[in-house]
Amino acid sequence: MSPPADHSPRVLVIETDEALAQHVSSDLRESGYETIVAYDAPSGLRQAKEFQPALVVVDRMLSGESGLSLCTHLRASGARMPVLLLMARDTVDDRVACLQAGADDYFLKPYRTDEFLKLVRLYLKTDAPSNEQLRFGDLVLDLSTRRAMRHERVIDLTMKEFELLKYLMEHPREVLTREQILENVWGYDFMGESNVIEVYIRYLRLKIEDEGEKRLIQTVRGVGYVLRES
Repeated sequence: MSPPADHSPRVLVIETDEALAQHVSSDLRESGYETIVAYDAPSGLRQAKEFQPALVVVDRMLSGESGLSLCTHLRASGARMPVLLLMARDTVDDRVACLQAGADDYFLKPYRTDEFLKLVRLYLKTDAPSNEQLRFGDLVLDLSTRRAMRHERVIDLTMKEFELLKYLMEHPREVLTREQILENVWGYDFMGESNVIEVYIRYLRLKIEDEGEKRLIQTVRGVGYVLRES
Protein backbone atom coordinates (compact mmCIF):
# COMPACT_ATOMS: atom_id res chain seq x y z
CA MET A 1 0.00 0.00 0.00
CA SER A 2 1.32 3.46 -0.91
CA PRO A 3 1.92 5.96 1.89
CA PRO A 4 -0.41 8.96 2.10
CA ALA A 5 0.38 11.61 -0.48
CA ASP A 6 1.21 14.26 2.11
CA HIS A 7 4.01 12.03 3.44
CA SER A 8 5.27 11.00 0.00
CA PRO A 9 8.33 12.54 -1.65
CA ARG A 10 7.24 14.71 -4.56
CA VAL A 11 8.91 14.10 -7.93
CA LEU A 12 8.73 16.52 -10.85
CA VAL A 13 8.95 14.89 -14.30
CA ILE A 14 9.84 17.23 -17.17
CA GLU A 15 9.37 15.33 -20.42
CA THR A 16 8.22 16.44 -23.89
CA ASP A 17 7.10 12.94 -24.93
CA GLU A 18 3.65 12.78 -23.35
CA ALA A 19 3.42 8.98 -23.44
CA LEU A 20 6.81 8.57 -21.74
CA ALA A 21 5.97 11.28 -19.20
CA GLN A 22 2.78 9.47 -18.23
CA HIS A 23 4.59 6.12 -18.08
CA VAL A 24 7.27 7.51 -15.74
CA SER A 25 4.68 9.33 -13.65
CA SER A 26 2.53 6.21 -13.32
CA ASP A 27 5.51 4.10 -12.22
CA LEU A 28 6.45 6.68 -9.61
CA ARG A 29 2.90 6.92 -8.23
CA GLU A 30 2.63 3.13 -7.99
CA SER A 31 5.85 3.20 -5.95
CA GLY A 32 4.34 5.65 -3.48
CA TYR A 33 5.65 8.97 -4.79
CA GLU A 34 3.62 12.07 -5.51
CA THR A 35 4.24 13.27 -9.07
CA ILE A 36 3.98 16.48 -11.05
CA VAL A 37 4.43 16.48 -14.83
CA ALA A 38 5.62 19.33 -17.04
CA TYR A 39 5.95 19.04 -20.81
CA ASP A 40 8.41 21.87 -21.48
CA ALA A 41 11.24 23.72 -19.77
CA PRO A 42 9.43 26.96 -18.82
CA SER A 43 6.57 25.17 -17.06
CA GLY A 44 9.08 22.77 -15.50
CA LEU A 45 11.03 25.66 -14.00
CA ARG A 46 7.83 27.27 -12.72
CA GLN A 47 6.65 24.07 -11.07
CA ALA A 48 10.06 23.38 -9.54
CA LYS A 49 9.92 26.82 -7.90
CA GLU A 50 6.27 26.50 -6.82
CA PHE A 51 6.23 22.91 -5.52
CA GLN A 52 9.85 22.44 -4.36
CA PRO A 53 9.97 18.73 -5.32
CA ALA A 54 12.28 16.28 -3.57
CA LEU A 55 13.67 15.20 -6.94
CA VAL A 56 13.49 16.34 -10.58
CA VAL A 57 13.59 14.01 -13.59
CA VAL A 58 14.26 15.82 -16.86
CA ASP A 59 14.80 14.62 -20.42
CA ARG A 60 18.00 15.96 -21.96
CA MET A 61 16.13 16.50 -25.23
CA LEU A 62 13.29 18.93 -24.53
CA SER A 63 11.50 20.86 -27.24
CA GLY A 64 12.71 24.46 -27.34
CA GLU A 65 15.39 24.10 -24.66
CA SER A 66 17.77 21.33 -23.69
CA GLY A 67 17.45 19.53 -20.39
CA LEU A 68 21.05 20.58 -19.69
CA SER A 69 20.09 24.24 -19.95
CA LEU A 70 17.13 23.65 -17.65
CA CYS A 71 19.44 22.04 -15.07
CA THR A 72 21.73 25.07 -15.27
CA HIS A 73 18.78 27.41 -14.67
CA LEU A 74 17.60 25.29 -11.74
CA ARG A 75 20.99 25.44 -10.04
CA ALA A 76 21.36 29.16 -10.78
CA SER A 77 18.04 29.73 -8.99
CA GLY A 78 19.42 28.03 -5.88
CA ALA A 79 17.62 24.68 -6.26
CA ARG A 80 19.55 21.92 -4.49
CA MET A 81 17.30 18.87 -4.91
CA PRO A 82 18.72 15.89 -6.87
CA VAL A 83 18.26 16.15 -10.64
CA LEU A 84 18.28 13.04 -12.85
CA LEU A 85 18.69 13.35 -16.62
CA LEU A 86 17.14 10.95 -19.10
CA MET A 87 19.77 10.54 -21.83
CA ALA A 88 20.05 8.60 -25.07
CA ARG A 89 23.86 8.47 -25.15
CA ASP A 90 26.51 7.52 -22.62
CA THR A 91 29.93 8.94 -23.43
CA VAL A 92 32.47 10.67 -21.21
CA ASP A 93 31.52 13.97 -22.91
CA ASP A 94 27.87 13.33 -22.03
CA ARG A 95 28.78 12.65 -18.41
CA VAL A 96 30.87 15.83 -18.25
CA ALA A 97 28.01 17.86 -19.75
CA CYS A 98 25.65 16.30 -17.19
CA LEU A 99 27.90 17.42 -14.31
CA GLN A 100 28.61 20.85 -15.75
CA ALA A 101 24.89 21.51 -15.92
CA GLY A 102 24.46 20.56 -12.26
CA ALA A 103 22.64 17.25 -12.70
CA ASP A 104 23.38 14.58 -10.11
CA ASP A 105 23.05 11.50 -12.26
CA TYR A 106 21.51 10.17 -15.44
CA PHE A 107 19.43 7.26 -16.69
CA LEU A 108 19.92 5.81 -20.15
CA LYS A 109 17.08 5.26 -22.57
CA PRO A 110 15.27 3.07 -23.43
CA TYR A 111 13.31 3.60 -20.23
CA ARG A 112 13.20 0.56 -17.95
CA THR A 113 10.88 0.74 -14.96
CA ASP A 114 12.76 -1.37 -12.42
CA GLU A 115 16.18 0.18 -13.04
CA PHE A 116 14.75 3.70 -13.05
CA LEU A 117 12.91 3.20 -9.75
CA LYS A 118 16.06 1.73 -8.19
CA LEU A 119 17.91 4.95 -9.08
CA VAL A 120 15.09 7.12 -7.73
CA ARG A 121 15.06 5.22 -4.44
CA LEU A 122 18.81 5.68 -4.15
CA TYR A 123 18.41 9.45 -4.30
CA LEU A 124 15.32 9.68 -2.14
CA LYS A 125 16.44 7.42 0.69
CA THR A 126 15.94 9.28 3.95
CA ASP A 127 18.87 9.53 6.32
CA ALA A 128 18.47 10.51 9.94
CA PRO A 129 19.37 14.18 10.55
CA SER A 130 22.96 14.53 11.65
CA ASN A 131 25.02 17.32 13.15
CA GLU A 132 28.17 15.35 12.45
CA GLN A 133 31.07 16.76 10.46
CA LEU A 134 33.91 14.93 8.80
CA ARG A 135 37.30 16.64 8.80
CA PHE A 136 40.49 16.08 6.89
CA GLY A 137 43.13 18.76 7.16
CA ASP A 138 41.48 22.06 6.25
CA LEU A 139 38.53 20.34 4.53
CA VAL A 140 35.25 19.95 6.45
CA LEU A 141 32.16 18.08 5.28
CA ASP A 142 28.87 18.85 7.04
CA LEU A 143 26.67 15.75 6.88
CA SER A 144 23.42 17.57 7.65
CA THR A 145 23.71 20.35 5.06
CA ARG A 146 25.66 18.21 2.56
CA ARG A 147 28.09 21.07 2.08
CA ALA A 148 31.86 21.18 2.25
CA MET A 149 33.99 23.98 3.69
CA ARG A 150 37.61 24.82 3.09
CA HIS A 151 39.29 27.89 4.54
CA GLU A 152 35.82 29.15 5.55
CA ARG A 153 34.72 28.93 1.90
CA VAL A 154 31.38 27.12 1.56
CA ILE A 155 31.29 24.61 -1.29
CA ASP A 156 27.96 23.42 -2.72
CA LEU A 157 27.96 19.80 -3.87
CA THR A 158 25.60 17.72 -5.93
CA MET A 159 24.35 14.65 -4.08
CA LYS A 160 26.72 12.32 -5.93
CA GLU A 161 29.69 14.62 -5.27
CA PHE A 162 28.71 14.67 -1.60
CA GLU A 163 28.48 10.87 -1.41
CA LEU A 164 31.84 10.48 -3.14
CA LEU A 165 33.61 12.98 -0.88
CA LYS A 166 31.96 11.46 2.19
CA TYR A 167 33.21 8.01 1.27
CA LEU A 168 36.75 9.30 0.72
CA MET A 169 36.70 11.23 4.02
CA GLU A 170 35.42 8.18 5.90
CA HIS A 171 38.54 6.30 4.70
CA PRO A 172 41.39 8.84 4.92
CA ARG A 173 44.82 7.74 3.67
CA GLU A 174 43.31 4.44 2.52
CA VAL A 175 43.71 3.58 -1.16
CA LEU A 176 40.22 2.86 -2.50
CA THR A 177 39.82 0.88 -5.70
CA ARG A 178 37.43 1.96 -8.44
CA GLU A 179 35.36 -1.12 -7.71
CA GLN A 180 35.05 -0.17 -4.02
CA ILE A 181 34.02 3.36 -4.94
CA LEU A 182 31.41 2.19 -7.47
CA GLU A 183 29.92 -0.27 -5.01
CA ASN A 184 29.83 2.07 -2.01
CA VAL A 185 28.99 5.40 -3.68
CA TRP A 186 26.77 4.42 -6.58
CA GLY A 187 25.30 1.37 -4.89
CA TYR A 188 24.14 -0.23 -8.12
CA ASP A 189 25.68 -1.95 -11.12
CA PHE A 190 27.27 0.63 -13.41
CA MET A 191 27.93 -2.01 -16.08
CA GLY A 192 31.64 -2.03 -15.26
CA GLU A 193 32.34 1.43 -16.67
CA SER A 194 34.44 2.92 -13.91
CA ASN A 195 35.52 5.98 -15.91
CA VAL A 196 32.42 7.70 -14.56
CA ILE A 197 34.45 8.00 -11.35
CA GLU A 198 37.15 10.01 -13.14
CA VAL A 199 34.53 12.49 -14.28
CA TYR A 200 33.20 13.02 -10.74
CA ILE A 201 36.69 13.17 -9.21
CA ARG A 202 37.62 15.87 -11.73
CA TYR A 203 34.69 18.08 -10.81
CA LEU A 204 35.07 17.43 -7.11
CA ARG A 205 38.70 18.54 -7.33
CA LEU A 206 37.71 21.68 -9.22
CA LYS A 207 35.34 22.62 -6.40
CA ILE A 208 37.53 21.88 -3.39
CA GLU A 209 40.68 23.31 -5.01
CA ASP A 210 38.94 26.36 -6.45
CA GLU A 211 41.21 28.84 -4.64
CA GLY A 212 44.43 27.04 -5.51
CA GLU A 213 44.39 24.92 -2.37
CA LYS A 214 46.64 21.87 -2.04
CA ARG A 215 45.38 18.71 -3.73
CA LEU A 216 43.86 16.22 -1.30
CA ILE A 217 42.34 13.60 -3.64
CA GLN A 218 45.30 11.73 -5.07
CA THR A 219 45.24 9.31 -8.01
CA VAL A 220 46.85 5.90 -7.50
CA ARG A 221 47.48 4.83 -11.07
CA GLY A 222 45.93 1.55 -12.05
CA VAL A 223 44.20 1.20 -8.68
CA GLY A 224 41.95 4.08 -7.63
CA TYR A 225 42.10 7.10 -5.32
CA VAL A 226 43.22 8.07 -1.86
CA LEU A 227 42.55 11.08 0.37
CA ARG A 228 45.90 12.26 1.69
CA GLU A 229 48.00 15.40 2.04
CA SER A 230 50.62 14.48 -0.56
